[in-house]
Amino acid sequence: MTNRLALSGVIAKEPKRSQSPAGVPHCHFVLEHRSYQREADLPRQVYCYINVVVSGKGQQAVTQDLAVGSHIKASGFISYQTGRNGIGKLVLHADHIEINCSGD
Repeated sequence: MTNRLALSGVIAKEPKRSQSPAGVPHCHFVLEHRSYQREADLPRQVYCYINVVVSGKGQQAVTQDLAVGSHIKASGFISYQTGRNGIGKLVLHADHIEINCSGD
C-alpha cells in the first residue's frame, strides 16, 4: 500500500529535539503550507498545518539548521497519533528534507 506525502511550506513552530530511550534522535516541528490549487477547473486557496517528525542519526545534519521561518519541502509517510489529551492528529514522518524550497 502506498503512503507517501511531499509538502512544501514554512516552519511555523520552533523545532524541538529529543531522544528516545533507545537513543534515536528526533526533531519535531510544525509545517505550514499555503498555495493555490485547481479543483473542478476553479482556483482554490488551500492551507494546512501539519506536525512533522524527523528521526534518526543520519538526519541530524539536515535538521540542525531548521528554524521558524525556514522554507522547506518534507517528504515521508503519514501516521495517525493520539496525544496525551486523547486528541488525534496526522503526523508526517519525514525521511527527506530539502531546505530553502519556495513552494514548488
